[in-house]
Amino acid sequence: MAGSVPPALQLRDLTALEERHPDLVVEVAHPKIIHESGAQILHHANLLVGSPSALADQTTEQQLLEASKRWGHTVFVARGALWGSEDISRLDAAGGLQSLRVTMATHPDGFRLEGPLAAAHSSGPRTVLYEGPVRGLCPLAPRNSNTMAAAALAAPSLGFDRVIGVLVADLSLTDMHVVDVELLGPPGPSGRSFAVHTHRENPAQPGAVTGSATVTAFWHSLLGCCQLSSRPGIHLC
Repeated sequence: MAGSVPPALQLRDLTALEERHPDLVVEVAHPKIIHESGAQILHHANLLVGSPSALADQTTEQQLLEASKRWGHTVFVARGALWGSEDISRLDAAGGLQSLRVTMATHPDGFRLEGPLAAAHSSGPRTVLYEGPVRGLCPLAPRNSNTMAAAALAAPSLGFDRVIGVLVADLSLTDMHVVDVELLGPPGPSGRSFAVHTHRENPAQPGAVTGSATVTAFWHSLLGCCQLSSRPGIHLC
């Protein structure tokens, strides 16, 4: 922050947060912040989570829900690169969402992987590094699974355990992140199921974790949640 944020505006100790009387705290650093300090922040202000992969941890999610209810503050979650989140939520609320699969592909240099995935290597021009429940992916790729985590929150009937996340290393995608969202809904009279497949190409600097369009989407999430009143719970915005 040195040189870009005036010292008087810097808060180096979260225990002093109450002295600043914040209305909203915005997290854009790492899910570790939410794990360690999310509930504490909710004691004093609404919280906008920029790392929704943090909510794959069930203890963290429960702590946030309890703190939100106790102090009357809201946990807002930025939808980020998730396209069509409102439509997913509507279909889920109507009881029609049967399956949801989110695939994120980019160049290997754009990944920040942990645990067993940190040692994963591309075996060809396009390699699937992970395919399975989003809950299992989030701790291994906390900075590359936020779109999938947002999808799990948009579809609570499926949640982190039944929304499928796929992480793909693609050597050809040097300057973009590609997100495919595939969902199936209820079958119609003919027996064929309702289906949607969106394909999003997000320009990105080589090696970047976040695409350029995601920054704009996050900014609009921030503006949107500032216009909403506080209400307990976790809400996409």
